[in-house]
Parts: sequence; C-alpha cells; structure tokens
Amino acid sequence: MPIQKKDIPAADGMSRRTFIRNASMAAAAFTIVPRFVLGKGHVAPSDTLYVAGIGVGGKGETDLVMIAGSPDGQIKGHPKAKVAFLCDVDDRAAAASVKNFPKAKYYRDFRVMLDKEANNLDAVTVSTPDHTHAVAAMAAMQRSKHVYVQKPLTWSIREARALTEAAQRYKVVTQMGNQYASADHVRTSKEWVDAGLIGDVTRVIAWTNRPVWPQGVPSLTGKYPVPKELDWDLWLGPAEMTDYNPAYLPFNWRGWWPYGTGALGDMGCHILDAAFRILPIDFPSEVECSTTTEWEGFFKEANYKDSCPASSIIHLKFPRKDGKGTIKVTWMDGGLLPERPDELLPDEALGNVDGGYIFEGTKGKLMGNYSIPPVLLPTARMKDVTLPTPHIPRIAGGENGHYTEWVEACLQGYGKKQLSSPFEYAGPFTEAVIMGNLALRSYAMRSANANGWGYQYPGRKKLLWDAHNMKITNFDEANAFVQRPYRSGWTL
Repeated sequence: MPIQKKDIPAADGMSRRTFIRNASMAAAAFTIVPRFVLGKGHVAPSDTLYVAGIGVGGKGETDLVMIAGSPDGQIKGHPKAKVAFLCDVDDRAAAASVKNFPKAKYYRDFRVMLDKEANNLDAVTVSTPDHTHAVAAMAAMQRSKHVYVQKPLTWSIREARALTEAAQRYKVVTQMGNQYASADHVRTSKEWVDAGLIGDVTRVIAWTNRPVWPQGVPSLTGKYPVPKELDWDLWLGPAEMTDYNPAYLPFNWRGWWPYGTGALGDMGCHILDAAFRILPIDFPSEVECSTTTEWEGFFKEANYKDSCPASSIIHLKFPRKDGKGTIKVTWMDGGLLPERPDELLPDEALGNVDGGYIFEGTKGKLMGNYSIPPVLLPTARMKDVTLPTPHIPRIAGGENGHYTEWVEACLQGYGKKQLSSPFEYAGPFTEAVIMGNLALRSYAMRSANANGWGYQYPGRKKLLWDAHNMKITNFDEANAFVQRPYRSGWTL
C-alpha cells in the first residue's frame, strides 16, 4: 500500500495518527525500558533490543526484516529485536518498511532522530548509499549505539579507519553487512587452506560480473524537479551540492563516484572476504590498475570523471603479517575474466554467474565463491584427498545468521560474543578494498597538451601505500581520494 501523505511528516515531526498512537503507548514505555537506559551491557526488564533503521528501502528493508522478522511470518528474525524507528530521506523508498513496521516512528534526518530518541533505542542499522555510511554510523556510535552497516563499510579509506577506531573507543557491537562472511563456504575454504591442501598461497584472483548498472558514461546534465517525497539535500549528505537527477535513484548511484564505490564496493566485500579471512593480510603496500578506455572521437579519450569505469583490473600486493613474504591479489570486474586454470577441464564452470576466486598455492589451487562450495583443482583431487574434519564454528543459519548473531551480541553487550565481520576486521578489509578505487580514480586523472590528448598518471604507475599514515608516497595527487571534504553540517 503506498504511503499516504497524511501518514508521513513533511520533515522530522510526527503525523497526527502517529502522535496519537505514540501517546497511547507512552505508559507502556515506562515499563518496557530500552537497554540503553540501564547502562551498557545491562539487559532491560523487557530483554528487547530496540532498533532504528537508517535507509530503510531496498537492502535496508531486507536488513530490518532479517533482524526483526516479516509481517507474514515467513522470515522469523530475532524474537527479541524490535524495529522502533525508521529513517529515510525518500518516502517512496521507505513505503514497504513503513508497512512492515507500522508502529515504528518515522524520521527524515537521522541526526534529528538520534538526538531526539537517544534514550529510546539501543542499536542502528545503516543501509544508505555508500557516501553516507560513515557519518550515520559514527553519529550512532557516538551515542553508544550498536551498529550494523551495509557493505562497503565506508565510501573512503579514512572513513573506514575512523569507524574502526570509534568501535573500540565507544565499546559498541559492530557488524558490516557482508552476510556471506557468516556462511559455511568460507569456513570450509579456510579449513582446507589451513590444512595445507594447496600449500603456501602466493596469489588470489577474484572477479565479478558487476556492474549491472550504468558505468563508464558521461556526467549527467540538466535540471529536474525534485520529487516531493524526496529530501535531496539530506540525500546528498556530506557530498558536494549538485542538481538532482533521476538517474541517480533509487539504485544507480552505485556507479557514480560522488556517492557509490562501483563494482568493487558492491561485490568486493563478498568475493574478496575469503582472501582476508583466510590469509595473514590486512593493509596493502602497493596498488596498480587499468580500466576500459572510453573514446569521444578518433584518438580522443573521454574523461568521465564522475562515472566509475565500465570494467577494470586492480593488482594489490600485501605483506604477510607473519613476515613470510607477500601475497598478490588481483580483482577483475565488468565481465573481465581470468585465464582458465590449466587444471580446470574445458566444460567445468569458472566460478558462478556472480564471479568467483582462485587461490594459487605452492601445492595446488582452490576455487570458490561466496555462495558456492569450494573445490580443489583439478576437481579430480576431491576424490583422492582426505579433507579435514570441519572444526571452525559455524553460524546457525549461515548468511541469514549474520543478522541474528549481531542481535545476540548486542543483547549480551560489547566484547561478549565474537561476530563474523566486526569493524576491527571489516575496517581494515574495507580500506584495502577501497584502495582499488583510489587507484582507479588516480588512473583517470588527466592533463591535456596542445593537441587535446589526455594522459593518465603517467602510464600505469604503481602507487606505493603507507598504511600507517594513510598516504600514497610516490604520487601525491592520489591522496585527494583518501578522504573527501564534507559539506557544512556533516562531520565524522
């Protein structure tokens, strides 16, 4: 059922219907006390986790349903999670969540919601476009709220570092929404690699079929009226003020650098998770890339500065944390595929439709993806080798359990329960993933000569990364992409 205008406030207040409903619930609020009121780690008499959703359309809708259950009972969620507040800048996107959680109070501006409802909620989900993940999550953590943030954790490298540090500083339960980090397959892969079935891993190749949305396209132009259901200023958040364009919403923002993180940000946190979860790596030491070339005419390259490339290849090098050399990681997107391994028979599938990964070791290879079981290569080895007994604890419900495990951890309190993707893991992981985008954006930088020819930073230069100081040491222009300037009113 579409949202009726009388049911949704124009700004951050309540509708009459909502006001009357909430007033009637006020008495109950004195006996059903949010856990936050009684202090960190203390379970309230109701033993209920009160959750606020920031960005509640699309994936945000799914996140809340997985946490608290669907109205039809098909998805159970966690019995002790209650969605108490909804926040979205677009009433159209929020319609399904408003219908799913009719008792939840609705806001447009998460800053206003967090200020007004700080004593009435325990935890926050953030499922906004990438460019507002960090500011929303930080605002929640600063108020001692547990947070579940969709992948990629942040839009920029510096934001990822800031959220990692904040999670430790504010002692809150955190989880990034790369739900397949809780699936069985990645744990199986780790058991096989740890057992030495492919020897010492020296290289990982990963790929995806994304983007499946527009990328490698000219910057948008023209002026369009802002829909009455949308607060465009709030949607932009910390990003530079620009004219509204319907091409950005509801999903295609992902392919535009000011707001999204492209194919890498969308799928990298799923497909590359195995590499970071299994291997002793965290921060890269160097990165290089190449991208699809776009042409405006004969020998004249286009400069689509706002659009992520149609396809790309990224090479990262990681020092092993145990000091035993380095590991190379290659990422490919936009339909680009690695060479089929010699060990893979001609009719055997390379990964699956979404992509895959191959671990190359000194004694063999392993192939898999976030959503399919791993196999050793050649696949005939699967009949001959003795596989290790599963011993890494599995998450009940697999990828669906990614949500309920977070709720359980929030109920138990900070430090009581280990999660699959807390910020202490997801932060460094995101920094490495977003490093690929820093290379892509640097690669697209142009300087024109008198003939109008464009030049990349010269050629395919290798960028050297000082992870401690978050700085490219051999091409200072690239450091502009470590963090963006924020608009006034938006801070970490």
